[in-house]
Amino acid sequence: MPATPKVFGIVLAGGEGKRLMPLTADRAKPAVPFGGQYRLIDFAISNLINSGLQQIVVLTQYKSHSLDRHVSQTWRMSPMLGSYVASVPAQQRLGKRWFSGSADAILQSLNLINDEKPDIVVVIGADHVYRMDFQQMIDAHIASGARATVAGIRQPLALADQFGVIDVDAEDPTRIREFLEKPQHATGLADAPHEVLASMGNYVFNTDALIEAVETDGEVPTSNHDMGGDIIPYFVNRGEAAVYDMKRNDVPGANERDRSYWRDVGTIDSFFDAHMDLISTLPVFNLYNMQWPIHSQLINSPPAKFVRDAVGRIGNTIDSIVSLGSVLSGTHLERSVVGPWTLAGGGSTVTDSVLFDRVRLGAGARIHRAIIDKNVVLADGATVGVDRERDLARGFTVTDSGITVVGKGTHVEA
Repeated sequence: MPATPKVFGIVLAGGEGKRLMPLTADRAKPAVPFGGQYRLIDFAISNLINSGLQQIVVLTQYKSHSLDRHVSQTWRMSPMLGSYVASVPAQQRLGKRWFSGSADAILQSLNLINDEKPDIVVVIGADHVYRMDFQQMIDAHIASGARATVAGIRQPLALADQFGVIDVDAEDPTRIREFLEKPQHATGLADAPHEVLASMGNYVFNTDALIEAVETDGEVPTSNHDMGGDIIPYFVNRGEAAVYDMKRNDVPGANERDRSYWRDVGTIDSFFDAHMDLISTLPVFNLYNMQWPIHSQLINSPPAKFVRDAVGRIGNTIDSIVSLGSVLSGTHLERSVVGPWTLAGGGSTVTDSVLFDRVRLGAGARIHRAIIDKNVVLADGATVGVDRERDLARGFTVTDSGITVVGKGTHVEA
């Protein structure tokens, strides 16, 4: 390994995101808006860029148009320095078939690795909310002598059956003894019996090892061709897999509340909860850490504006995030995240909700515990999240916890 190894980044962004329907009805999961002005993929790419990676590809597949457009318009690196973030769709290089799993996505894209000839490849998912300095993980990977390293985040033992759990070697806690997929009876860590190490879906590989593993896996007809389910066990069985405990990661500007924050926003409930993490006075996840910024597309828009409505009613905004271009007229806004170019009419009320861009609220409209996709229009006096049975009758998605989701472009009558 060279003293300064060449590192190549791969972002796996082909996920369909069925559990986030209807938010993924017209877009890939990594393209789903988050936190007002961001897309989910911005967190993954920001972490790689902030970690010093300069050559990154984003492997896309499912309904990728808005994702491809966002990457091309937002992530423009300096070609003079050989830097780029490139969106790469499924190319059917190995026959007339699409990606059949995350490992197969890499197998079908080995030309990208062969062109750059890196020493190390970092492979990460595109739809988690977190901060991480991957250079620290790369350094730990090299020092360990392992051929593959998996990032692990500490989670409560009681939640072990929701994750891929990393069982570490008792004599060397940096080595993986076994990789357990959603175990029913997991054992806690030696230094924290109430916790387990859950896989974050982030990996560091020696390049030759990754190529060897995905090519071998590609010849197994019974494989699911999955990075976590097939490739990592391949290295574990050979005694070549290490674990990197996220607890060791020291991100500049992080505080104790968010230094080990990681959210898998794969369901409507977890997506909603992650937004609620943003709006407290001392946020569980701090978007305002300028030492490790989350980058996104610059919005050419005027600032948000809060005004009296036509009859002079004064609105108020409490514990909320409001994006550029939004105009709230005599609106009561509380514990909510509002996307760009939202217009709210007089006497409207939004509480405990997430609004995407270009939402229109008529006079007296009410939204409560809801996620409203882009270009949704609420007529004067219309409601969402107020009457569960009526929401269901209108075809809206309502979770068991009572979160109502209104799909893109819907017109909601009073």
